[in-house]
Amino acid sequence: MSYSSFAYFYDRLQSDVDYNAIAAFIDKQVVRFGGRKGILLDLACGTGSLCEELARLGYDVIGTDASSEMLSAALDKKYESGLEIQYLSQSMTELDMFGTVDVTVCTLDSINHLDSKEDIQKAFDRVSLFAFPDGMFIFDVNTPYKHKNVLADNTFVFELDGLYCVWQNEYDDTDGSVGITLDFFEQRDDGSYQRYTESFREIAPDRAEICSMLDDAGFEILDSFDDYTENKDSETSSRIVFVCRKVK
Repeated sequence: MSYSSFAYFYDRLQSDVDYNAIAAFIDKQVVRFGGRKGILLDLACGTGSLCEELARLGYDVIGTDASSEMLSAALDKKYESGLEIQYLSQSMTELDMFGTVDVTVCTLDSINHLDSKEDIQKAFDRVSLFAFPDGMFIFDVNTPYKHKNVLADNTFVFELDGLYCVWQNEYDDTDGSVGITLDFFEQRDDGSYQRYTESFREIAPDRAEICSMLDDAGFEILDSFDDYTENKDSETSSRIVFVCRKVK
């Protein structure tokens, strides 16, 4: 999935995401469990906003993404900030590092955007392959509860300065996946609007399946949370954050 149109509008639609708070949460977990503040991989890094914050916290950051459009935006940010961040064009299932990684993160539901549960297992396996012995893996996933009760068959409309976004969902109760179509309407200088469309699908393995995949990949779960908060996840959590460590 390249997210060609989505990449162009991504940061405007994510303007309410507190990347500084997410980075602080990640750093707190690394310190809490004795992880090394060395090489950190941001898997599916998007436009690099989290990479920037983590680099400011002292990590040696590598960002990977399959979308050249997303990486182009990330490189623009790197040019502006002057931070030493390395970006690589790689998919989650074909991760190929030069050496071992101390901490891997994957945020904002990127795991859900993989095509199948088999691909999630492949991604976990690749993270494990390049993880330093006892290296940490911190990631989040949208839950089946969110797919069924929040995204569902709902439509959301976002209105920003000069931009409208219509977000339409189609819930599939046979496998709990959600088909998502984003229509962007960007206002031109003459007052007319140009339309862009992006479609993709999210899957949502349940907690037991995620735990099994992590175990198969050689990770233990150290803790889990309801989103990037101090609260424990529950059956009604929309997003779960897993804090893991490689043990085999």
